[in-house]
Amino acid sequence: MLKDEKAVVVFSGGQDSTTCLFWAKEQFAEVVAVTFDYNQRHITEIECAKNITKELGIKHHILDMSLLNQLAPNALTRDDIAVKEGENGELPSTFVPGRNLLFMSFAGVLASQIGAKHIITGVCETDFSGYPDCRDIFVKSLNVTLNLSMDEQFVIHTPLMWLNKAETWKLADELGAFDFVREKTLTCYNGIVADGCGECPACKLRKKGLDDYLEERKGL
Repeated sequence: MLKDEKAVVVFSGGQDSTTCLFWAKEQFAEVVAVTFDYNQRHITEIECAKNITKELGIKHHILDMSLLNQLAPNALTRDDIAVKEGENGELPSTFVPGRNLLFMSFAGVLASQIGAKHIITGVCETDFSGYPDCRDIFVKSLNVTLNLSMDEQFVIHTPLMWLNKAETWKLADELGAFDFVREKTLTCYNGIVADGCGECPACKLRKKGLDDYLEERKGL
């Protein structure tokens, strides 16, 4: 644990960011969560994030990013755009251009205001969905840019970067958060908490990872 160190977790209320929230609580003396309201398809995401931070006693900031909705219409912000996986080298319809760039930049601004040097995000390259802003090289580049832009010494942490979904479930279990993450987080593109709809790409990825981990745990 980093005594006297404060951290900001970029928090959506989903499986990955909630696992990161528990990870941060183990690592840092003080943890603050920040959620971005960009008029996403399901307001349940904001409510889920509020409920989790309230239960865990974590200070929670919700920032208005509605401009992103205007600039980047996609399946996460429009009911009339279908959720589709990327085909023929195209990005999935759920990709929001600039989202992680903007979220991490504003998380940096918040961190500078509250005296936090650490920023945690749940992006992951191993279960890469085709999102360019989930890559390790992007995060490292942005870390340098944030530090130069604000004359700070932020460290961006990506605890899940090289984990697949089964390993993310395992981490949650090791943190004593397995049931919490399974029952109280929202990963589903259709806005259904916990195990979700079971049909959207996010639910399928989550379920496969869960099944793989439960199979592994059974053999231990």
